[in-house]
Amino acid sequence: MALLDRISNTNAQVILSLAAMLLAGFLATRVTKKLRLPNVTGYILAGVAIGPWALHLIPDSVMGGMDFVTDVALAFIAFGVGKYFKLSELRKNGLRIIVVTLFESLAAGLAITLVMYFLFHYSLAFALLLGAIGCATAPASTIMTIRQYKAKGEFVNTILEVVALDDAVALLAFSIAAAYVGAVESSGAVDPKLVVLPILYNLGGILAGALVGFFLHLIADPERRSAEHRLALVITLIFILTGLCTSLDISPLLSCMVMGTVYVNAGGNKKTFKMVTRFTPPILLLFFVLSGMRLSLPALQSAGLVGVVYFFVRILGKYAGAWAGCAVTGAPKPTRDWLGLALIPQAGVSIGLAVLGQRMLPGPTGVLLTTIILSSGVLYEMIGPACAKASLFLSGTLQRQPRPQPPHSGEAKPLPGKAVKSAKPAKAVKKAAS
Repeated sequence: MALLDRISNTNAQVILSLAAMLLAGFLATRVTKKLRLPNVTGYILAGVAIGPWALHLIPDSVMGGMDFVTDVALAFIAFGVGKYFKLSELRKNGLRIIVVTLFESLAAGLAITLVMYFLFHYSLAFALLLGAIGCATAPASTIMTIRQYKAKGEFVNTILEVVALDDAVALLAFSIAAAYVGAVESSGAVDPKLVVLPILYNLGGILAGALVGFFLHLIADPERRSAEHRLALVITLIFILTGLCTSLDISPLLSCMVMGTVYVNAGGNKKTFKMVTRFTPPILLLFFVLSGMRLSLPALQSAGLVGVVYFFVRILGKYAGAWAGCAVTGAPKPTRDWLGLALIPQAGVSIGLAVLGQRMLPGPTGVLLTTIILSSGVLYEMIGPACAKASLFLSGTLQRQPRPQPPHSGEAKPLPGKAVKSAKPAKAVKKAAS
């Protein structure tokens, strides 16, 4: 029995549960900040702590009624990803970056799918979904490290461009895999109609996202709307688009990503994305804490070897794919050798996709999917910053500063806190001598 189950008023249960989740996420970041770990790691660990396998603060009825948080959080994440697809920016190095991104994303996904299907003999549906989720990369840890060291150069530009497109590839791969899995799980066999129908729904969602993005550009003119009203319009349209997609049992990810892409290319104001970014942190906090609460600790034992293999296979796939993509496009040797090291973190989109995948798979298999992604995601976020830092140094982007040499024994050391007076100018010395 959860602690808040003792409160008879349902509304009070929900409100206090939300407060407990927000507070737990905030307190956890106080610890992860000291350890120099990403906030996402703290949110997930906070969810585990207050979840059913530890303190059990939140009632099961409240947890069961919060599935909408996943869809809303993913919609905002996808809308933010759309701003990176500005055509003027993509034309510069677009083809090279697209090739590298396809290689590193799909190599990891293909490796995971083959290992899960042929080595562990899981169903093709499970292998495809896990492989598609493995394509994703969480840019937050890498970008945080780049900003911390103020790194610049071609290597850094390649990292930023690849991680911006990476999640889009993962979303497309997951949508295709989900269409197949939906057909198989509903009929027990691959019915062409059941495969085509979800694809058509997704295409319709993409078209709807494009129309909504252009409509947002027309009605959210900064000269006619205040910042508050523009924010309200953006949230309203994202909610409408998400609700329509959810009613058709398709993910809102692609639709909202296209909405953001069309908006920014139609001339939308970038300040709109900044306003949304400032609005979403509490929603994302709830999403990650909720994901941690759903992490089944007993399932970690069953995930054991599978989780460990997934952890290393994805790293090898990312590294090999990045190397091959850079080799094909003629990227410089430092970029070719060390880009894969900066693409290890995985959270955010991958966790959301795992939750969606759990809905599509039968009970134990779905739980195993989320357990693998959540547990490995925490490990990826822990080692991600260190790997990104190492890639910056190994690629030559950053140079190690030489240690200061101690002064020679014959030189006088200045007293602490006092400046050393400079010697008299030569003219003054000659004048004094005369």
